[in-house]
Amino acid sequence: MPRQTAPRPTVAQLTYGSCTVILSTLAMLLLSQTDSGPGVALIALVGLVLGLLVAMTVPRPKPARAISQIVASSAAPAPRELAELTELPKERVPARD
Repeated sequence: MPRQTAPRPTVAQLTYGSCTVILSTLAMLLLSQTDSGPGVALIALVGLVLGLLVAMTVPRPKPARAISQIVASSAAPAPRELAELTELPKERVPARD
């Protein structure tokens, strides 16, 4: 019986999470001006938690099967409607003399 694995994170999730960790940790370190080891460790931990939260809230892409079903079920315009949409206007604007 094949073992089910958790879905892998997408590139967007990894990017947003990593940027959040780096930028939030840097901002908190600069704003707090802490020098103690426990303070830096706490800020680093908070940055990691924020990065994880952001990475998990990035929307995941829909499976290709669901997208193809949505496209197939959408109402396509009739050929007559397409012809009307592609016609050029009959009215001409006079040129300046």
